[in-house]
Amino acid sequence: MQTVTRSDALSRFGCALSDPTRAEILLILRDGPGYPSELADKIGVSRQILSNHLACLRGCGLVTAQPEGRRNRYELADERIAHALDDLVGLVLEVDPACCPAAADDACC
Repeated sequence: MQTVTRSDALSRFGCALSDPTRAEILLILRDGPGYPSELADKIGVSRQILSNHLACLRGCGLVTAQPEGRRNRYELADERIAHALDDLVGLVLEVDPACCPAAADDACC
């Protein structure tokens, strides 16, 4: 297992949150473990798309897969991720559309 620096960890977290589907997966998993089929149904994406996003989140070290028979249960890799997500969700951002024009379209900067 590789240890990452603080800036690497923030970059990985930022990359994960930059995609709405990955962000939604993390938000759901902050409330507890989930299974791919249930996550795909909740988010409204195919299981293949969800699988690709879960692979990315695993690669970033943010989620882990726990085998349960023929299925995997996914959960946040560290409980502090849930606390960080709660803190981020609680933020109120004042966006300047001149600096971040995509924000006006509800898209990511």
